[in-house]
Amino acid sequence: MLKLIVKWLLLAAALLTVAHLYSGVQVQSFTSALIAAFVIGLLNTIVRPVLVLLTLPVTLITVGLFLFVINALMFWAAASVLDGFKVTGFVAALIGSVLYSLLGLLIDAALERLFRKN
Repeated sequence: MLKLIVKWLLLAAALLTVAHLYSGVQVQSFTSALIAAFVIGLLNTIVRPVLVLLTLPVTLITVGLFLFVINALMFWAAASVLDGFKVTGFVAALIGSVLYSLLGLLIDAALERLFRKN
């Protein structure tokens, strides 16, 4: 449970970092980032697998590159339902989702080392 809470806090900080690095993504506050990180995680858990399955032929034809589009759509969808989290367009969602995913990979790797069971 502690690992999940730490990951959530770090992903919210990652979202603030993305907003700081790229002007196409805007986050009003850390609270907004917490809510946005939760909504992005929820969308990635519930909606993304369905979209991946439905778009499997396109994903295979594009050798997996269409997954970037799906990630951008999840990022954009979260921004469209929240007040304190804004994305200026699809290209901004694509760039923001790539940056957020890269930071998420770093966070996952760090947490695996931190919470490693001996």
